[in-house]
Amino acid sequence: MALLIASDMHKDMAGQSLLRGVSFKLERRERMTVAGRNGTGKTTLLRMLAGETSIDRGELSVAKGVRIALHDQRPPRERGMALRDYVLSGCVEELQIEAELAELEARMTAGDSEDALLSRYARAQGRLEARGGYLWRDRATVMARGLGFGDDDLDRPLDTFSGGQLTRASLARALATGADVLLLDEPTNHLDIESLEWLEQTLVELDAAVVLVAHDRWFLEAVGTAVLEIEAGRSRFFAGTWHQWRKEQAAREIALGRAIDSQKAEIARMERFIERFRYKASKARQAQSRVKKLAKIERIERWPISDRSAAGKGLDFEFAAPERSGRVIFELIDGRVEIGAEKVLLLEHAELWLERGEHVSLVGPNGSGKTTLIETLAGRRELAAGKLSTGHNVKVGYLSQHADELGAGGDPGQSVLDAAQRATGLTQGKARALLGRFLFSGEDAEKPLEGLSGGERRRLSLAILVHSGANVLILDEPTNHLDIESREALEDALRAFTGAVLLVSHDRALLDAVGTRTVSVEQRSLHSYLGGWPEYVRVREERRAGGGGGLAQAPVSAASTPAGNGSRPDASGAGEVVANGSAGVRPAGAANGGKRRPKGPSKNRVSAQEQAERVVEDAEAAMRALEDELADPAAWATKYESAKSEARHTAARRAVEDAYARLEALID
Repeated sequence: MALLIASDMHKDMAGQSLLRGVSFKLERRERMTVAGRNGTGKTTLLRMLAGETSIDRGELSVAKGVRIALHDQRPPRERGMALRDYVLSGCVEELQIEAELAELEARMTAGDSEDALLSRYARAQGRLEARGGYLWRDRATVMARGLGFGDDDLDRPLDTFSGGQLTRASLARALATGADVLLLDEPTNHLDIESLEWLEQTLVELDAAVVLVAHDRWFLEAVGTAVLEIEAGRSRFFAGTWHQWRKEQAAREIALGRAIDSQKAEIARMERFIERFRYKASKARQAQSRVKKLAKIERIERWPISDRSAAGKGLDFEFAAPERSGRVIFELIDGRVEIGAEKVLLLEHAELWLERGEHVSLVGPNGSGKTTLIETLAGRRELAAGKLSTGHNVKVGYLSQHADELGAGGDPGQSVLDAAQRATGLTQGKARALLGRFLFSGEDAEKPLEGLSGGERRRLSLAILVHSGANVLILDEPTNHLDIESREALEDALRAFTGAVLLVSHDRALLDAVGTRTVSVEQRSLHSYLGGWPEYVRVREERRAGGGGGLAQAPVSAASTPAGNGSRPDASGAGEVVANGSAGVRPAGAANGGKRRPKGPSKNRVSAQEQAERVVEDAEAAMRALEDELADPAAWATKYESAKSEARHTAARRAVEDAYARLEALID
């Protein structure tokens, strides 16, 4: 039986039609993702389903006894209560039953033993048992812990938490309700990867229906079982995963394009016949018949595009070819990173090496020091101890998590255009041209900077970054507030960027597409892993399960993983990285009193060569698999899909070339 049925629902906002004829039904254990551009009404739809926003037309049917819980991006209103009390406050029925039981117990203690009282007490206990019994409070604690809160946090008042922590508290509150229908608006915001993976597993195992609005493509694919597509106010339901829907969407576009072209050709042929024979007596009847037939044809049209801009276009940009830097970008030796007046230790004995052209992902739990580390590398913080060397002709472009750099040094009331000109030094005309590429056209460029949404601030930051000409990009959560189309545009631009990239992100689809090496913050130190996100996850899971060791499984020092060979030249000390920022490896004899080693490759060298050969085989296998995938016409259906497919193929080919180069360097 369906828990919830929406029939032809309409919603108007400010006199304009926002949603028109939205219909779907939701079964238990179904997890429906809502797809659509920013501004299409996804959040409004969730609030309509929760009963917080009225339905102008249509009908919403909810099965008897079904409980609905909503998590959205609004912070809690009541800031004085403890986190524990706030999370539990969503369980209204449980709290009411407990209060009723306490009242009845007090009356029975006072000597009241009427049958009606005892029956009422039994019924109340039965209702509580149906909600999990007296252990229902433990459910709330489990949800809070899974989202990154410790036991000490549960008794802290809400006004001591950051905005991101309050958002996670709201999510814990919704999950703790045990609702039959969960409505989740951007539940992945402010979660680290460990919490994301916990949330995915929790939602998949939940005996409830879920409606999701999110921009995390990895999360949507892992959790979703159906998609409700919203475009220009109209909806279309698709039963299947996120990836299956994207493939169906591309195939639909191909078929629709062909149908439109075929119909246009048929109409043109009929119009030519009518024009030619309308006044010819022998053909007049046939011409008139075609006129009637033409008038009855129902023209095939595409769905109108939602109002993102006048043309409904999405973000589309690329980075210019950067100037060549030295081979070594950064070299951090024995680094110590601290934060705050109390000098809280985040990293010690940290080592990091970044080379020209490398795309490195930096991962780790929230609060482990990732942002502080990249701020140090970008020159925004001092290193507490250790040595940080920067290579020749390195020009860093830094994108902060909250776009804090926007408007620095300008007037409080400055506009988007003012901020862009101040940051880039461009003339007004050229600044407008740059902003137009990032969807700030016409009056949008005159918007006050302080009134921009999170997505608009992120697009402005990207515009400034693209113009900077940096050959090293340090990016902290660059996909924050971006919709899926904009995330994919950024992904393509970064993948094609030939300079170095150091990326901090919880967007695993972005890490998968861009990263070629992964550096993980583990127990206040840095560990480097060969390969991108999938390879890192595989190694991590093998380690958790007690899998085998070996160079492919074990992390290597982040300072000693140059792109030229992909692993430490000699893990036992046969070679060590030169610590002055220059490229190369100090000869083993220099650290060994000048003693000569036996001729021939060392055991570690042979092991490294074998690993490099496996990397070549894996890269070639990945290339073959990708070419098989790209044989599907859907991969080239549109200009955007074609560009994306071409970029993926280029990246795969480059991975094969790099793998061979590393192997050759070890053999020579």
